[in-house]
Amino acid sequence: MSELATVGIDLAKSVFQIHGVDENGRVLVRRQLRRSQLLAFFQKRPRCLIGMEACAGSHDWGRRLQEMPPSYVKPYVKRGKTDAADAAAICEAVTRPSMRFVAIKSEACSSLLVLHRTRDFLIRQRTQIGNAIRAHMTEFGIIAAKGAQNVDQLQEQLDQLPEVARMPVSLLFDQLAETNKRIERLSDEIEETYEQSETSQRLATIPGVGMLSATIIAATTPDVDNFDCARDYAAWLGFTPKPHSTGGKQRMGRISKMGNRYIRRLLYLGAMAQIMLRRRLKRAPGSDWLSSMLMRKKTKVVAIALAHRMARTIFAVLRGGSRYEPQVA
Repeated sequence: MSELATVGIDLAKSVFQIHGVDENGRVLVRRQLRRSQLLAFFQKRPRCLIGMEACAGSHDWGRRLQEMPPSYVKPYVKRGKTDAADAAAICEAVTRPSMRFVAIKSEACSSLLVLHRTRDFLIRQRTQIGNAIRAHMTEFGIIAAKGAQNVDQLQEQLDQLPEVARMPVSLLFDQLAETNKRIERLSDEIEETYEQSETSQRLATIPGVGMLSATIIAATTPDVDNFDCARDYAAWLGFTPKPHSTGGKQRMGRISKMGNRYIRRLLYLGAMAQIMLRRRLKRAPGSDWLSSMLMRKKTKVVAIALAHRMARTIFAVLRGGSRYEPQVA
């Protein structure tokens, strides 16, 4: 009797679609399983190759099974959108030699990602609360300068509002203060993780890479040996241009923006910080790569190029296991 060689799983919240084949590709299993039945299903069978999409909850299952990027599964879906078709596509894609797989994250890495995502979520909430306060107080001619740090100045003018409007706006100020405390608490947790991570401290030696960038990269980036070169790592982060080539003509478009948006945003902000610092120092024009680029290109274009170089440097630091050492001119 044939045994399962490859199994594709289409993940969901409660119901999972299973598609299993033997070594010859003959379908042996095509069924649905409840969440409580999934582990029991594999415990009764010998070891086999298992593929699943990298989506919400996949790392939890991946620590016991295995996972893969969902974007690479789509070419193997023949027609239509069903759980059974997705499971069959996963089962076929996982056996391809050119397939790229997602490294399974440990519980410590997943926990750190929760810290970063929660902090980022609260920062967006803080921005929304600050915008709401500004909008409400502008209705009564009370304004403040730009920047989140200037929203607190509006609280000193709260008495100028009518009594009916004063209460709801004061509630927004209370919520803003509580949100700031939560953000600081999460930042302290991330700082403790940074102090305990030797990899994060090595990454922080790179100009433009701070504590947030270093910790999230250390937790998110898989083994750099999976990338052939530094440019592949930059492409994984979405910093390389998308090619549009046909008829032998090469055309390069905008950056692909693939990969982790949070890391890409942090590296971009780190690059902008370096550019602002360079302009304050007023170094001689064209004295180095960054200065010459700022003379020829727009600031945001240079920031993307600099973030690309930072990604390559991160790859070198991770692969070499050493700290960043600037080149001597």
